[in-house]
Amino acid sequence: MSGIVNLFYSFRSPYSYLATPGALALETDFDVTVNLRPVLPLALRQPDFFSPENVKRAKYIMLDWLRRAEMLGMPHKYPSPDPIVQDLKTFAIADEQPYIYRLTYLGVEAQRRGRGIQFAAEVSAVIFGGTCDWDQGTHLKDAVAKTGLELDSMEEAIADPESHKDEVKANQRDLEACHWGVPTFEFNGEPFFGQDRIDTLRWRLEKEGLARQ
Repeated sequence: MSGIVNLFYSFRSPYSYLATPGALALETDFDVTVNLRPVLPLALRQPDFFSPENVKRAKYIMLDWLRRAEMLGMPHKYPSPDPIVQDLKTFAIADEQPYIYRLTYLGVEAQRRGRGIQFAAEVSAVIFGGTCDWDQGTHLKDAVAKTGLELDSMEEAIADPESHKDEVKANQRDLEACHWGVPTFEFNGEPFFGQDRIDTLRWRLEKEGLARQ
């Protein structure tokens, strides 16, 4: 008996980054396959979420993810550059987005190659773990190599990203069907929202008899 866990994931979400160790542990501790389902960040899916009127929510996230990372013993620093080009004073989102689409489509490609969660863990650790100019030099290439994948080959695969775009749209529809935020784990139609709900998901998997002996 085995199961499938879907992880709806954004490469701009610090909480998605914080979920990666727990996501990796699921495949080690349970007879499940964890599928990475990349989605675009809420800043693109719902731009008014991070509006001046909702500034308190944005400020809370900036506070909370840093202390949560410290508590978990994970490296943590606000990304430089931010995967989304956005004015954090006005919350205006730039028309040109050189980072997030590339990261998201690469995430889709990594999942197609069977290393989706591993890719998310290594790449997010570079983005959120304190690497300045993570988009420059060999930072991404080295991170991807740790997963057994090869960045140049993946870049070639997303050069014409129409099928990757379609897959991201499908992921977003499926996410909206069960929740709205990331990270959301989904198992048998049941959502588990937030990196602090992995313990609840583990409890559910144990109840389903999926714990490895």
